[in-house]
Amino acid sequence: MSSPTVERTTPLDTEELVRVEAVSRVFGTGERAVPAVREVSFTARRGELVAVRGRSGAGKTTLLNLVGGLDRPTSGRVTVAGHDVTAADERELLDLRRGTIAFIFQTFGLVPILSAAENVGVPLRLARVPAAEREERVAVLLELVGLGGQAAQRPYELSGGQQQRVAVARALANEPQLLIADEPTGQLDSQTGRSIMDLIRAVVHARQMTALVATHDPALIDLADRTITLRDGHLVDD
Repeated sequence: MSSPTVERTTPLDTEELVRVEAVSRVFGTGERAVPAVREVSFTARRGELVAVRGRSGAGKTTLLNLVGGLDRPTSGRVTVAGHDVTAADERELLDLRRGTIAFIFQTFGLVPILSAAENVGVPLRLARVPAAEREERVAVLLELVGLGGQAAQRPYELSGGQQQRVAVARALANEPQLLIADEPTGQLDSQTGRSIMDLIRAVVHARQMTALVATHDPALIDLADRTITLRDGHLVDD
């Protein structure tokens, strides 16, 4: 399937997928200015699962939003797969989020009235994938996350762990290069959370994607290839 494309502004390193250069994000102005991210720089390679850890308020969610183009930095630059996310206009950001970057959230974000299969197929419908190809890909993705037998069930008929597996399948629908997950196991028990992290890790390595996963759970951090630690908006360990 062909994905929407955005013109590259930076030569693409075959190993490096994400580059964050001196990125800062300040909310408010003057005396009310609150720096959420301060001069953060790092890179992430293809096939790498990077855990982003830090206490609540450390800047994890803000950083992920900046990398994914959901927010814009006050200063600095973000590049994903050779695309300058910082300079992209809204149409370019939409194309990136449809074809290059995918998100998994703590709250699952499934559409309650749609079945598991229909939820997974939403990105493919938006990309105008033909029905036969869409159905085939949805079936493969549900099998991949261990839910081949739950295709017709709606979110309220699934456990929290199963709902998050549907969310993972949906995120993979358009074959993204970067997967951004913000506390994807936050609403799950420890055993289920580890199974979700195991799944993300397996997919990242098998498909040579890159994943940035915000988590504060030490057991899940151990599954990452590398860890980035934020404290008060600063990168204190990489």
